[in-house]
Amino acid sequence: MHVTLVHVHVTPENSEDFIAATRANHEASIREPGNLRFDVLQSPEDPNYFVLYEAYRSANDAAAHKETEHYRIWRETVADWMAEPRQGVPFTGLYPEAG
Repeated sequence: MHVTLVHVHVTPENSEDFIAATRANHEASIREPGNLRFDVLQSPEDPNYFVLYEAYRSANDAAAHKETEHYRIWRETVADWMAEPRQGVPFTGLYPEAG
């Protein structure tokens, strides 16, 4: 299982728009054949800090996600809302095992 934790800090004036754009990306991403999870998390201490938990069956499935139209739209839509560049940190998921 290929997991990426994407850390995102957005500017306060764009937080609600970021949530809406990310929901659309989430809803399309969970329908991708190799997707196992696509969680959107918001910090209770800093409402402008988000973590996207993206789990795919393989690195190839994760790479395919980045080629989708919904990802391109999300990336272009939210680009100017970042307080700092987003950071994707890859992990190998051990448990639960991808079936």
